[in-house]
Amino acid sequence: MLKRFLPFAWLCFSLAVILSACEDDDPELGGVATVEDATFTYTPKADKPNVINFSSESSAFLKRWNFGNGATAEGDAPTASYPFKGTYEVTMTAYVGGGSYTTTQTIDIAQDDPTLLDLDQYNFLTGGVNDIDGKTWVMDKGTAGHMGIGPAAGTWPEWYSAPANAKEGLGMYDDSITFKLQGSQLIYHTNGDVYVNAAFGSAFAGAVKEPNGNDFIAPYAPAPQTWSLSESNGKWYLTIGNGGFIGYYSGRAPVYEILSITPDELYIRSIQEGEAGNAWYQRFIRKGFVRNPPPPPPYKIEDIYTDFDGAGNVTFTPNSNGSIASYDNPAPVPINTSAKVGKYVKAPGGGGAFSNVQIQLPYKMDLRERHVFKMKVFIPSYNDYTTEGGESWQTYKTLQRYASLKLQNRDEAEPFRTQTEVLHKDLPLNEWVELTFDFSSAAANETYNTIVIQLGGEGIYTGGIFFIDDLELLPAAQ
Repeated sequence: MLKRFLPFAWLCFSLAVILSACEDDDPELGGVATVEDATFTYTPKADKPNVINFSSESSAFLKRWNFGNGATAEGDAPTASYPFKGTYEVTMTAYVGGGSYTTTQTIDIAQDDPTLLDLDQYNFLTGGVNDIDGKTWVMDKGTAGHMGIGPAAGTWPEWYSAPANAKEGLGMYDDSITFKLQGSQLIYHTNGDVYVNAAFGSAFAGAVKEPNGNDFIAPYAPAPQTWSLSESNGKWYLTIGNGGFIGYYSGRAPVYEILSITPDELYIRSIQEGEAGNAWYQRFIRKGFVRNPPPPPPYKIEDIYTDFDGAGNVTFTPNSNGSIASYDNPAPVPINTSAKVGKYVKAPGGGGAFSNVQIQLPYKMDLRERHVFKMKVFIPSYNDYTTEGGESWQTYKTLQRYASLKLQNRDEAEPFRTQTEVLHKDLPLNEWVELTFDFSSAAANETYNTIVIQLGGEGIYTGGIFFIDDLELLPAAQ
């Protein structure tokens, strides 16, 4: 696999060639690797001597490279670029069976070649060679989705997407990050504290838990750090050196995939090695950049319906480890003989305590004449309705035979505080029931743009499977 890297660093001059071994002698996995497995050569590009082509012809099943300039790669024939003169130690580790072997060679770059940095990614991130003070970025706090978690294969934090200004006062919005081209310098101004994922609060001395949440506000005043950019298979990556990070500390490795970058906006995500299924997303803007306010969404009402057999006009957005998908009807008998229904899954554990699925509308709902929904629900008996466990504030402690529809304004930092909910309790087991959700009490509200479906109750750690069908906003009463 060919990878092209365009990082840069400012290193001192020396000349050496070193071979070193790193052996893994696990006899259950295979024999010990040898120096021949990790032998490699390098050749400067004919018209660009600061661009080096590396090559290894060994039969090792995995070859990992570190180019000595902050960039890494895997494969048989990667390429690295060195914009500045200096001496760079390049290591390649070859993996054969249960063993590995590492060789190191030191390459000399004789002259600077700043043309290697005249790329949009470098210019946009730092301001370019003429901006000696670099460019400063801040969290794009006023935009929904400026931080959150979602699938690594996606482009959006669909599992949790922070509303605008949702994390005010938690040590993140007053931070700024300055990237300088000269010396690959990164200056992280934290104003004394940062916002830290719940799982890593103990790694920061003096961290305190945030109010009304599980994450932490932690003291942090980093020394000057370094950065590098690399490109692989058409994707660009930002690596923070010296054990640093930027923005929200999620515990992930300090390598961020750049989803998009412009002179004013930077959109990145981080994926923890070994956790390829999810990623943390973050949005930054150039300090001083002010967005033009978007036009207000229309205020209207339209048909809303789905039957999971193919007819429908809604898209469901999973939230808080809740999900829904078309599924074979578990009980195709009256009152619901449909072939397909919606299988709703509430994830177990604390991560699924607030599971739901949402219909996020591109308009504000006009509920004055149409405000009644109908939905069929099936509550299986095989769920666990007896095991206790949940949030301390919840009055019930077990999975419930509940079905809830909520109307929310997702533009707010905490949409649940102004929501309107219609809840049906103690539903029968193993039979379809048709429920009516009347929101006449919210008919005068002009802010709602999200329909939330929640089954099994809220704040409970027991997971469950439920089924829904034939969701519809009814016509206006005659």
